[in-house]
Amino acid sequence: MTNNDIAEKGREYVMNTYARFPIAPVKGQGSYLWDAEGKKYLDFVGGIAVCLLGHSHPELVKALEEQSRQLWHASNLYWIKPQVEAAEKLVKASGLARAFFCNSGAEANEAAIKLARKYFYRQGQSSRNEIIVFKDSFHGRTLATVAATGQSKYQEGFAPLPPGFVYADFNQLASVEALVNPGTCAVLVEPVQGEGGIIPADPGFLTGLRNLCDREGILLIFDEVQCGIGRTGSLFAFQPYGIKPDILTLAKGLGGGFPIGAMMANEKASSGFVPGDHASTFGGNPLAAAVANRVLDILSRDGFLPQVLENSGYLKQELEQIPDSRIIEIRGKGFMVGLEFNCEVKGLVENCLLKGLLLMGAGPRVLRMVPPLTVNRDEINEAVSILKAALAEWTE
Repeated sequence: MTNNDIAEKGREYVMNTYARFPIAPVKGQGSYLWDAEGKKYLDFVGGIAVCLLGHSHPELVKALEEQSRQLWHASNLYWIKPQVEAAEKLVKASGLARAFFCNSGAEANEAAIKLARKYFYRQGQSSRNEIIVFKDSFHGRTLATVAATGQSKYQEGFAPLPPGFVYADFNQLASVEALVNPGTCAVLVEPVQGEGGIIPADPGFLTGLRNLCDREGILLIFDEVQCGIGRTGSLFAFQPYGIKPDILTLAKGLGGGFPIGAMMANEKASSGFVPGDHASTFGGNPLAAAVANRVLDILSRDGFLPQVLENSGYLKQELEQIPDSRIIEIRGKGFMVGLEFNCEVKGLVENCLLKGLLLMGAGPRVLRMVPPLTVNRDEINEAVSILKAALAEWTE
């Protein structure tokens, strides 16, 4: 079948919820994908920051194959050994106390929202149920996480949305302070806004949020669904700031391409849940947990994360050498990079695809690069070379 054959069948049988590019990937290896017609692409999308170690990483394949011969699924009515092992690794690495496993980032954030409210309910403060979130944020596609997302385009047509969310200005502590009231239970924030345009939080802002939450008795939730698990050069994006959240959400790269999410909490916040309060049928199932264990093992090896910082620094350095007046700013952390333009980038993304480089936007004017953490300098040079060629031909 050709790309067009697959696309035609897709349009007939698959729900129309994505504006898809006209290719159908059928094979992946390392930093590359091949479509149904055999064309090769350098993949700097990675399933939207999901394929953390590239495509078909041999150690992940081995972990999945070995687990598949032992046990595919068991209910969370029982202890699941790979899940317990993954929880231990996450807890020890983060300094938090407990982990709950689910299947996606939206589910992890949904769990965090429920935990924050249930914690205060168990403290006899059920009126404390309002969560401060941020304009231009993105937290998922469930009704609650859409309500928490500070972008109206994701909310349109889904009213009535669940109440209990108020929107502050990102990187503006005074804006948060002005919204705190006796009904506030939590602040939910991305250390690096992803869909909002690859905007890192200022160190003073996150530190200020931690101090504010401590002073007011509010829970601090970090959404690291996109920016966590090594993406910014540390295992967790919060670690370089010298603070910890009360609740942390993870997904995307945690399974290296296999669906898994996690919600973590410190001892205080995790006391909000007791048996029956929350659940996930497939959450932390043996297959997903086995792969997540191997991802965490690889990221914890000596030199792995320093190499991420070194190579991502090289990528940013090379991007900064591109002489194009339409580029306003290059920003981000680690291999979560955004190039802001003075015009919409859809045509540039399409030009790059035609030349064999997969990129995507983060809003209409920001070009996003989220390659695998294993990308090497030759591949970075190839990506920059293709981008330069596409820019030279691009008229917005």
